[in-house]
Amino acid sequence: MNPPSRFLAYCCLALSMSLVGSYVALSKPLAAVFPVALLAWLRFGIGAIAMRRWVRRPAGEAPLSRQTKVLLFLESFFGNFLFTLCMISGVSMTSAVTAGVTMAAIPAVVALLSWLFLRESATARTWSAIALAVLGIGLNAWSKGDQVQPAPASAGANPALGQLLLIAAVLCEAAYAVIGKKLTASVSPKRITALINLWGFALSTPGGLYLAWQFEFTQVAAPIWGLLLFYALAACVWTVWLWMTGLRVIAASQAGIFTVLLPISAALVGMLALGERIGPTQFLAFGIALASVAIATWPVRGRR
Repeated sequence: MNPPSRFLAYCCLALSMSLVGSYVALSKPLAAVFPVALLAWLRFGIGAIAMRRWVRRPAGEAPLSRQTKVLLFLESFFGNFLFTLCMISGVSMTSAVTAGVTMAAIPAVVALLSWLFLRESATARTWSAIALAVLGIGLNAWSKGDQVQPAPASAGANPALGQLLLIAAVLCEAAYAVIGKKLTASVSPKRITALINLWGFALSTPGGLYLAWQFEFTQVAAPIWGLLLFYALAACVWTVWLWMTGLRVIAASQAGIFTVLLPISAALVGMLALGERIGPTQFLAFGIALASVAIATWPVRGRR
C-alpha cells in the first residue's frame, strides 16, 4: 500500500485526535457502569475480534524482526496500558485542571523525543506551532478552573506524586507517537493497530477476568452496550489506524501538534451532547490551538 499524500495524512491525524476527544467525552457513562480495568479488557477484546484479519502479514511485508516485536510491545505498554494507569491515578491525586495543563506539554515533548531518538530536525515554524499549542491548551485548562469551585481535598490526594504521574503520562503519550513513527517504516498501519491491541488485551486480561467474574452483566442496559461498541471500535481500531496512516508521511514532531484537537473535540462533544457550557476564554484558547495546526500544516514552497 502506497503512503497517502501529505494532505490526506494531515486529515488522518486530525480525524484521529478528534475521535479520541469524542470517545473520551462519551465514555463518562461507561465509566459509571464498568470498573476501569474491566472496561479496558472489554475494549481490547472487542477490538481483537474486529481486527482478527489485520493480524496476518500482508504480501510483500517482511517478517517481524526481534526489534520490531519489542517496539510493538513498548507501543502498547506505553500508549495503552501505562498511559491510562498514570493518567487516572494522577487525576485522582490532583485535579482535572492540573491534568489539562500538564497535557498541554505533549506536542513539545513529542518534538523533543523525535529529535533525540529519530533525529528529526524541527523547523522554526514547527516550534512556533508547538508554542501556540501549549499556550492554547494551557489557557483552556486554566479557564475551566475559573468556572468551577475547587473540590475539597480527598483522602487520597497527593499533589506532588500526582503531578509526577501526570508527567509520566505525557512521556508515555509522546513515546507512543515516536515509537509509532518508527514502526510505520516496516509494518503496515492496519497490522500495527491489530498487534498492539493484542498486547493491550494480554496486559489487561488478569484484572479484567477477575472483575468480570464478579460483575453483573445482566444489569447493563442496551444503550450502554451500544456505547461500549462505539468506544471499543473508536479507541482500538479507527483512531490508531488513522494515526499510524498519517505517521507514514508526517514527521512525529509535526504530528504531535495534532494532539491539540483532543481537548477541543472533547469540549465540543461535551457542549453538544452532554449539555456542558464553554466560555469566551475557552473559545479563545481553542482558536489559538487551531492556529497552531494551521501554522504547522500550511504549505510552503519547496526548495532544492
